Amino acid sequence: MAYLYLALSIAGELLGTSMIKASDGFTKPLPTTGVIISFVFSFFFLSLSLKVIPLNMAYAIWSGVGTAATVVISVLIWKEKITAGSIVGILLIIFGVAVLNLYGPGHSASAEQTTAANEQSL
Repeated sequence: MAYLYLALSIAGELLGTSMIKASDGFTKPLPTTGVIISFVFSFFFLSLSLKVIPLNMAYAIWSGVGTAATVVISVLIWKEKITAGSIVGILLIIFGVAVLNLYGPGHSASAEQTTAANEQSL
């Protein structure tokens, strides 16, 4: 369930970031309201995911997926250009998130016991 909460948080962050662009410097009331609602939604679900997922892993996934997906959204929706440097940077972010998830401090025996205890308390 924690990863579902994290996915909802990422979706809220992506919507909020797109609304920042649409708000035109917070001069348009409807997109500005969308920014506020989206980020409250995002942080609420991020906080729920942190009950089980270690902070370093959750934030790495949240920011990494958010960054990569924001680039895709900026190209597809906002018709922005992407450079080779942007692609390399996104690949490095994805690689970093993968390394954190495979070998990060959240994978020790005590972390697994803590996660199991947290899941039982939910």
